[in-house]
Amino acid sequence: MRTTTGWRSHDHSTDLRRVPVKRRDLREDDIAVRVDYCGVCHSDLHRIRGTLFDEGDLVPGHEFTGTVTAAGPAVTRFAAGDRVAVGTIVDSCGVCAMCQAGQENFCLQGATSTYGLNRRDGSKTDGGYSREYVLRETFAYPLPPGLDPAAAAPLMCAGITMWEPMRVAGVGPGRQVAVAGLGGLGHLGVKLAAALGAEVTVLSRTPDKTDDALKLGAAGLLVTTDGEQLKQASGRFDLILDTISAPHDVPPLLSLLGLDGTLSLLGYPGEIPLRIMDLIYGRKKLTSSGTGGRKGTADLLAFCGEHGIAADIELLPSSQVQQALERLADGDVRYRFVLDVSDLD
Repeated sequence: MRTTTGWRSHDHSTDLRRVPVKRRDLREDDIAVRVDYCGVCHSDLHRIRGTLFDEGDLVPGHEFTGTVTAAGPAVTRFAAGDRVAVGTIVDSCGVCAMCQAGQENFCLQGATSTYGLNRRDGSKTDGGYSREYVLRETFAYPLPPGLDPAAAAPLMCAGITMWEPMRVAGVGPGRQVAVAGLGGLGHLGVKLAAALGAEVTVLSRTPDKTDDALKLGAAGLLVTTDGEQLKQASGRFDLILDTISAPHDVPPLLSLLGLDGTLSLLGYPGEIPLRIMDLIYGRKKLTSSGTGGRKGTADLLAFCGEHGIAADIELLPSSQVQQALERLADGDVRYRFVLDVSDLD
């Protein structure tokens, strides 16, 4: 076994403890990655607190960039010194229908999460709030030249979470896309949809982020607490990307969709009240998505490299992880916290 250092939760507290973390010895197709930057995702907060279910103590982190330090004898895609990016899954069966379709994130036998459950033996995996990570080379991605490695880290969860529903919906020129919630997910959704050629509108409860929305590439901001604005926008959008992380009413968003429009719920993983009648009128679709498979992730990174797209971040030393988590809970970040884990040396 290899030993590194990381930040582990305890008793559902955001006061993470610096602890030794065990990593497996390299298998033939493994690489060892020195983790340099790890994004702080809202799902990290949910899981630390046990909001959905109790996973016990965790070393979180599933969007990170780093440098390859060692490679197993069967590795062909990477060598020591290569810059890489790693996302939310690090293994899958490779043979089920989902894996064959390039959606390893939906592996029917259960994908191995970057932190959480290991599909091979049922053990717990420890995530990227640590200085080293070991994984199969097929679940690491070359980091495109020109992308800042700190700002690129959130692409591996927030970015791909926004990218997949856009690609499924055929977002491009002539399409009307709305992004509900301008946070860690939403700000990347605006950047990506605008770069794909769509006209993008941000949906927000207040006009406070109008300037930010325009700078990110949106054509405008619609205030969802303004009944007249909602009425005027009825039936306007082809796709709404709902990134709101707290419980909220979905029917008002459905009313903004046009014929065959799609509402993709990406931020809140809990139950929502819904009448089927809200879908019937306009033949509307309600969908969701969970990160992405290997092909989609590779395509996203290539697109971001070509267009110079990365997250707007606040970079903190990893010793301030508790501050990052608590500020995230309060919505006090524009737009993604990223931890510099070099202080774990």
